[in-house]
Amino acid sequence: MRKLLFLAGLLFTVSLSAQNWQVRLRGVSVQPYEKSTVGGEDSDVNISNAFIPELDFTYFFNKNFAAELILGTSKHDVKVGNDEVSLGSVRLLPPTVTLQYHFYPTKSLKPYVGAGLNYTIFYDVENGDTLGMDYKNNVGIALQGGVDYFVNDKFFLNVDIKKLYLQTDVDVDLGLPATVPAEVKINPLLIGFGVGMKF
Repeated sequence: MRKLLFLAGLLFTVSLSAQNWQVRLRGVSVQPYEKSTVGGEDSDVNISNAFIPELDFTYFFNKNFAAELILGTSKHDVKVGNDEVSLGSVRLLPPTVTLQYHFYPTKSLKPYVGAGLNYTIFYDVENGDTLGMDYKNNVGIALQGGVDYFVNDKFFLNVDIKKLYLQTDVDVDLGLPATVPAEVKINPLLIGFGVGMKF
């Protein structure tokens, strides 16, 4: 049984290595489209934009269908009340997996669309004018569209746009007997430009 499992694993590894992989490195503008409620009432929240590096790996099941793992992290300042109150800052790590369909209108131009899931991890929280901020990690939906332009058989340029639907529950410590609950929708638009390699 162990020999069969080993052989199956070896064949699976060989089959993966024989398939097409792509790796991309992008510079990405992260633009939140925020909305929030604090204590059950609407509030004005302002989450800053960010510019980050992003790395992704794409595995092609066949010519058209692929899966992409997207890695990047961003830091955002958070304010409310016309920027009068600082809720400090927080870093977001939203590893995202999308399933893609690739088109081939020309030999060099290869657009694609995709959809998938992200799991957003909030970390490195700074409290600002509060005594404490507790962000809950959460799962969201990701939509994606982009295009690869191959300059030769191996290297290409890339433009990519993603919309992530991120929402988190936050407990805000203002020094009251109980923390104040808040619900924050971040929903960032990510616009990226980069380079890639096929191997």
